[in-house]
Amino acid sequence: MGRMPHDVMMSELNLFWQEIFTWGSWTIVLIMALIAIRMGIRQKTPFYILACLAAGLGAFAEPLYDVAFDLWFYDVHDGKPGAMYSHFTAFGVVQPNWSHSGYIILYATACLYAGRAIYEGRMTPRLLGLIWLAEIAASCVFEVIGTGVGVYTYYGPYVMRIWNYPLVIGVLEGTQVILFTILAVQYWRRVTSAFALCGLLLIFPITMMGANMGLGAPVIIAMHLSPAEFSWAIVWITSGLTIAMCALVVAGARRFLPGPLPAPAQA
Repeated sequence: MGRMPHDVMMSELNLFWQEIFTWGSWTIVLIMALIAIRMGIRQKTPFYILACLAAGLGAFAEPLYDVAFDLWFYDVHDGKPGAMYSHFTAFGVVQPNWSHSGYIILYATACLYAGRAIYEGRMTPRLLGLIWLAEIAASCVFEVIGTGVGVYTYYGPYVMRIWNYPLVIGVLEGTQVILFTILAVQYWRRVTSAFALCGLLLIFPITMMGANMGLGAPVIIAMHLSPAEFSWAIVWITSGLTIAMCALVVAGARRFLPGPLPAPAQA
């Protein structure tokens, strides 16, 4: 299992929705960047813009994700390849340039709206759980549209699909958001210079691959078993296991929420 069908490779790219995904997502990223810069100036930290940059650069590793999770970006129009706005191809998977904007939107937004609360020790475990669920929902909305209108697809033998979108993917993405945001803020609280915050660029791929390839390993292996060993029952079991592992990790991550900042020393 896991080999890409020829009809998937030759599926037509919806050019109208490609325009929406490209210009719409990059417009959102521009707004996010302006907000991040403004927050950074007010708080005297480059944390927010670096978090966005880390997610955007992390999208260069997207081909690894595509191969593991059987994701294919459509690139054919009128029977001819080359319809996608692409900037590179790896492992035979053509990459859209909006993958970078998509990463920033999906994975860095929580740093903007929740980063400061976590930094100051105001984030509660209950609220963190709600953020996890909200991020899963946002991921599902974004990708249900993309997979439903002819921009890309998850062609693997998934179960629990919402329209064409595998639920387990949304749970993994929401979990990655939580892990990246908490680790990024914990790092932020410990560094002593703006330059040191550039370490966020390394933290993102660690949590990205750790969450998706680590927690997602059971379902990845199950989908790519040899035809003689493949079983839909195994895919169901491993999908449930991966979702349960994500919930367990988020429950554990709540213990890594920092406490309140120490009071400033009295003069």
